[in-house]
Amino acid sequence: MIENRTEAGYLLDFYGPLLSERRRAVVDMYYNEDMSLSEIASEIGISRQGVRDIVVKASEELFSLESKLGMARRFRRVTELAEKAEKLAENAGDAELLSAIRSIVKAFD
Repeated sequence: MIENRTEAGYLLDFYGPLLSERRRAVVDMYYNEDMSLSEIASEIGISRQGVRDIVVKASEELFSLESKLGMARRFRRVTELAEKAEKLAENAGDAELLSAIRSIVKAFD
């Protein structure tokens, strides 16, 4: 299945609302709650193979959305730049600039 479980879980945070409720719930159990296919199958009342199919298709959809939209990539970049700006403002001793940058960072939480 998907090799990068952490990345798939991260993408679920961004694009999860675009999945059907059932797909979102299954991939959340698989990636975020670290449940096995058998555990999920028992929980929702379908076969293990059915769960696997949902996980594979939903994961492909998440990675496809990221490829097309790039929201997670952009979010990471903005976060990196904000952290760098925060350090620069701290080193410069500019309290007003530091406060403004911290407000920007909080807006993304």
